[in-house]
Amino acid sequence: MILAYQYRLRLTKKQVIEMERWLEMLRFQYNYLLADRFRWYEENRCSINACPLVCHLPELRNNPDYFSQKRTLPQLKKDRPWYADIHAHVLQDCVKRVDLAFKRYLKGDSKGKKSGRPRFKGKGRYRSLTFPSIGKDPIKGNLLKLPKFGWVKMIYHRPIPEGFKIKTATITKKAEGYYVTLSIQDDTIPEIIPVNEVSNPIGIDMGLKSFLIKSDGSEVDIPQYYRKAQKRLKKIQKAVSRSKKGSSNRRKAVTKLGKAHKKVADTRKDFHFKTAKDLLDSHDLVAHEKLNIKGLARTRMAKSVLDAGWGQFLSILATKAENAGLLTIGVNSRNTSQNCSNCGKKVPKKLKDRTHFCPHCGYVADRDINAAKNVLNLAVGHPVRSKACRATEPLGGVGKKPALSR
Repeated sequence: MILAYQYRLRLTKKQVIEMERWLEMLRFQYNYLLADRFRWYEENRCSINACPLVCHLPELRNNPDYFSQKRTLPQLKKDRPWYADIHAHVLQDCVKRVDLAFKRYLKGDSKGKKSGRPRFKGKGRYRSLTFPSIGKDPIKGNLLKLPKFGWVKMIYHRPIPEGFKIKTATITKKAEGYYVTLSIQDDTIPEIIPVNEVSNPIGIDMGLKSFLIKSDGSEVDIPQYYRKAQKRLKKIQKAVSRSKKGSSNRRKAVTKLGKAHKKVADTRKDFHFKTAKDLLDSHDLVAHEKLNIKGLARTRMAKSVLDAGWGQFLSILATKAENAGLLTIGVNSRNTSQNCSNCGKKVPKKLKDRTHFCPHCGYVADRDINAAKNVLNLAVGHPVRSKACRATEPLGGVGKKPALSR
């Protein structure tokens, strides 16, 4: 099991200057290695079945890859002695980032999806560095030892669990300071509970009116952190736009804007963690829809969809469930709002229709609750009828139409 714990660093002024110097040197090296890749690619590529009549052949050399570029680092330290201040593993990680970015551009990732052309890093755009190994017992109290950098103070707000070993450390520069992300590993793997042994499953339907609605009828309100902060963000953005480029006022305004956006992101992430914890504390299986979030982000609902942060929430939920030995199952969302969760027959309805009424069996329920029940039924493979679910059914039971109110 691999986890990531993040802590805020309290660097001294001298350490901040040194860290910024490291990041700038790594940025220069990243751009140089990336340019070397592009140079070889432009000089050596040509059509398979065509060749120009007049061509000027460049100096023949092998295609630069991760290993060949890594072998240039000793010569780099001889030509530019100040690069010897940076730990060798950090420089090697910079080479690895170039290799990964270029491979995704040409070949794509494991699923074959290609990324865009890698861009050169402008000033201040190289914001993180990684120590692939940081030695044995690097933490003493609230101090962390970084190889070749020294001891740094951090806010050690939660201790590393027993049995976990620290594998890597990534220093990241954010709007209000520096953070360290420790990757910790434990070889023990918790046993995942089988589907047929779950005792208290739940289905959830994600939405924009409510963040999620459970199959037992309860719901979680949507916080809309970005929309609530939009007025303040707009005011700060105006100050950035009106200030002169390169001025101190613009730099201060950009920092203030970054802090405001980070606050929105942090509060949203905290809400996701707490919601996931509440779900997993009460249920051993959580069924949810497989959402095409990228597709929804291209519609008129883009701002609301991205403000809800469904993708981040489902990722947190899956990780927390796996660490606890619980289950999360994603199901195809096709017709989960249309089908009746009681009899399975399709009941077409428009988006404005918020109540599900089945003419076949007479089952009446809120549209989203019906969808959440369908999601749960698809996840476990059979209809699930708990006490909480039966409490949401109309008076008189399933199959009888509710009495009309005057």
